Amino acid sequence: MRRAACLAAAALALVAGAAAAQSVSMSGSIGERAALLVIDGQPRTVAVGSTVQGVKLLALQGSEAEVEVGGRRQRLRIGGAPVSVGDAGSTGAASTIVLPAGPGGHFVTLGAINGRPVQFMVDTGATTVSLGRDEAERLGVPWREGRPVVTRTANGDVQSHAVTLRSVRVGDVEVGQVAATVLPVSMPVVLLGNSFLTRFQMTRENDVLRLERRP
Repeated sequence: MRRAACLAAAALALVAGAAAAQSVSMSGSIGERAALLVIDGQPRTVAVGSTVQGVKLLALQGSEAEVEVGGRRQRLRIGGAPVSVGDAGSTGAASTIVLPAGPGGHFVTLGAINGRPVQFMVDTGATTVSLGRDEAERLGVPWREGRPVVTRTANGDVQSHAVTLRSVRVGDVEVGQVAATVLPVSMPVVLLGNSFLTRFQMTRENDVLRLERRP
């Protein structure tokens, strides 16, 4: 389990639109003429007024850029967490997740638990998907019915509850019946632990994490 300070630094706002599933972040700029964007894990230089992979750069000022994806406008900031634009009508049958690194090298993304939106942070050190009790309440997870377990954290052992989530979704990829742990603490993000990650083959190239669903 990571320290609370690390979690707070990683809890940045993510926005979902109704376009084809894409992940877009801003890594830099060339004056006020072009932005350095990471689109679906691939670095791209996009001039103001031009469109690359369905992402149109509308304006660029200082450390911020305004883009349009699928008819929806989004605002990006250099070093900010990627904006995830998902297809509202998708079925979750996709098999690949691509995540560019955010601030501090953390992989953060928008997703859903049991159909309700959450912010995830990839944590290969967490045995299960892990969330705070207040978040579980918001999501309607019946944690009181879960099996009591003891979880070791940076602040010592705490009494937690083991539950099974009906579905966990990241982008267009959805996995059912995922083990999770509900902790009696407030957490700014949901830790995407190994009960989800082991369903995938993980590869990392520089600052991009790629998850390929196992057969």
